This record gives sequence, C-alpha cells and structure tokens, in this order.
Amino acid sequence: MAKIDTYKLDKVVADARRANEERGKGYREQALGMYPHICGRCSREFDHTNLSELTVHHRDHNHDNNPSDGSNWELLCLYCHDNEHQRQLEAHQGHSTAEGKASSATHNPFADLKSMLKGKD
Repeated sequence: MAKIDTYKLDKVVADARRANEERGKGYREQALGMYPHICGRCSREFDHTNLSELTVHHRDHNHDNNPSDGSNWELLCLYCHDNEHQRQLEAHQGHSTAEGKASSATHNPFADLKSMLKGKD
C-alpha cells in the first residue's frame, strides 16, 4: 500500500478552501446570500436545482459598481434579465433630435383617408 503524502493532501484541501472563499467574495455569491432566491420581476422561486438560472442584475448597468450592501443588485431570472437588457438596448437605439428629445413618427397613414373614401363612391 502506498504511503499517502499528507503534506500534498493538506495543500490541496487548503487551496480548495481558499478558492471557495475567493468565490464567495464575488458579487453573485454575496447577492445570493443576502436576497431571497426569487426573481425580482416575475417572482419565480429558485432552489438548489435551478439556482444557476437566477442572475444578478446591476441596476445602474455598471458591473464595476458593487457596493457591499447590495444596493446596486437585484436577482432576476434569465428571462427577465435578458428582457431588461433588451429594453435598455432599445432605449439607447432610439433616435434623438437636436433638442435631445426622442424623435416621433411623422407619417400618418390616415391623413388623407376622407378624400380617398370619397373617390370610391
């Protein structure tokens, strides 16, 4: 029977514990530790079997803004998180006028409807 090198084994265990502690310092683990495992939009509940589908959304969209009190985080399911980012993209893609206001459509398909209907009589 081979002799077990306890020094190597202890080092592996210590490294694994240290890596686990580092992961625990990440904002996802912090958010999962402080908030209930429920989507903040659709209220879907999560448990250990589907927790990977629950994401941390940064309210100000700045992934570097991670206050330890969690004030910039909310837990969202994958679907609600994707929806939130799509809404943000669409808002930024809107065209703006010189005054900074979003431009609106100028075409009115019913503008001359009355005269078009008179011609059919």
